[in-house]
Amino acid sequence: MKKVKLDIVGLSYSQTQSGAYALVLGEVNGRRRLPIIIGAFEAQAIAIEIEKMTPTRPLTHDLFKTFAQVYHIEITEIIIYNLVDGVFFAKLICTDGQTTQEIDARTSDAIALAVRFNATIYTYEFILSSAGIVIEGNDFLFLENMESITKEHSSEDMPTSIPVSGYQSLTIEELQEKLNEALADEAYEKAARIRDEISKRNAE
Repeated sequence: MKKVKLDIVGLSYSQTQSGAYALVLGEVNGRRRLPIIIGAFEAQAIAIEIEKMTPTRPLTHDLFKTFAQVYHIEITEIIIYNLVDGVFFAKLICTDGQTTQEIDARTSDAIALAVRFNATIYTYEFILSSAGIVIEGNDFLFLENMESITKEHSSEDMPTSIPVSGYQSLTIEELQEKLNEALADEAYEKAARIRDEISKRNAE
């Protein structure tokens, strides 16, 4: 299957769901974006590393990196390999220089580790084709609220998928209209939830 390289292009507070964040991955040299809903702890872990901040005590992902490197294990890439009912599945590609292993991981954890190991983030074309959102224009790059996110101290392990609510009664045409409105307002977390509802309908 064809792999597509992704970069982190957005991380912002959820506008509708308390304690949730919208992580937006962007297709390298392309206009498609993949919004993923993640929890506060994972958002903090990603933001801290992007900002190159050093916490007073190592976070779980920092501990994992130190442990792995002590035993000469590196994460070379992560792959978001499946999407089921709005939940993304990922795996880590790890090597000790001689053998390569694949390890299942939550997508938010995988990305938090990817930024620490400078590992490349990939997904498959079929996932980006079905769940990606096409952005017109170039004015999309954003890393919002980063300083505030790094100051969050919540240790709650939030779920990586949030149930869609309030959209079941809408038609596909109405959902598409809502999706376009959300994109125009840069409400990417809302757009992701509407997109998931559309994908679910199309799969039925």
